[in-house]
Amino acid sequence: MIYLDANATTPVDPAVLEAMLPFLREHYANPSASYAGARRVRRAIEQARTQVAALLGASPAEITFTSGGTESINAVHASVRALWPEKPELIIASTEHAAVLESARRWQAQGGKVTTVPVHPDGRVDLQALHALVRPGATALVSIMWANNETGVIAPMHEIVSMAHAAGALVHTDAVQAAGKIHIDVRTTPVDFLSLSGHKMHAPKGVGALYVSQRARFAPLLVGGGQENERRGGTENVPGIIALGKAAELAIEHLSDGNKARIKALRDRFEHLIHAALPEMRIHGCPTHRLHTTSSFCLPEMDAAGMLILLDQAGIACSAGSACHTGALHASHVLEAMGASARDAACTLRCSFNRFNTKAEAETAAHAVIECSHKMREAQGYELSVISH
Repeated sequence: MIYLDANATTPVDPAVLEAMLPFLREHYANPSASYAGARRVRRAIEQARTQVAALLGASPAEITFTSGGTESINAVHASVRALWPEKPELIIASTEHAAVLESARRWQAQGGKVTTVPVHPDGRVDLQALHALVRPGATALVSIMWANNETGVIAPMHEIVSMAHAAGALVHTDAVQAAGKIHIDVRTTPVDFLSLSGHKMHAPKGVGALYVSQRARFAPLLVGGGQENERRGGTENVPGIIALGKAAELAIEHLSDGNKARIKALRDRFEHLIHAALPEMRIHGCPTHRLHTTSSFCLPEMDAAGMLILLDQAGIACSAGSACHTGALHASHVLEAMGASARDAACTLRCSFNRFNTKAEAETAAHAVIECSHKMREAQGYELSVISH
């Protein structure tokens, strides 16, 4: 199988697996205990906290380990809603992940107001609209993702933060897709809260982190034994935390060793080959502000659901440009927010690369997309011929 669905999840890096295995085998003590084995585990957790903090340019004290991006997002929204009840408004972008959208619905159900800022056709947040929407004394939180999971479009976070802070609002960013792929420094782009997930950066599923700026107050979503500096109750997922720390350390290395340019070259080669054979191909998203890992493209009249079946048979794993829930395809709200028609959304594929992909895989996958497209055209032509006779 050629795996091109890294925005859904990434393979665990072998070095990450090696780092976590001792904490499944011999270092299994509960870190809240007082004996030597437990102290060793606590030290390892604090090392992982330092590694994650370094990835974000943060202080280790500002990092709280969670079960993943969804928990981190819910924790931020719940905390802000509880601590600033006099400010009822939450502002989100129209292209947010379901974790933000569903949490925003809860905010609204609890009596708050949710305002949605539109995006331009290239997927970038409309800053002029945001400026008009954020209101001093009313807007508690602006929650906008750093990089989109479907298109890879990167948000102008520095401008968003400046605008929100000028109005006295806090800023949260869903950085699940951005962390480990682009340079993030919370000192120069001073978001108040940031959420990330391990399985999007070559760590296992079920572990993530929440950055809470030392400037911001925070009320925990999960209370219990006082773990994580009383910001997240519950016995820590020690192997997962160790894995996330190692993944963060490796991500820093790969951000500076030319690997980012190598993956971008694979993605660009993949797109070039398809476009050369299928010139009707249209790429979604801002060409200059897009993750180097992500290719979201439309092949008009090529049903994405059918293409996925053919590509799967050809050994290519990728996604459709629609959200899939329990096997049912629904039009992508992200693409619709960018002005794409429901038909274009239904003809969109998303291929997302990771650092283990090769040039040969990118080229093989591109040729498979081309071949499957031709097969679908032939099948559609045959069906039309049968109908007409």
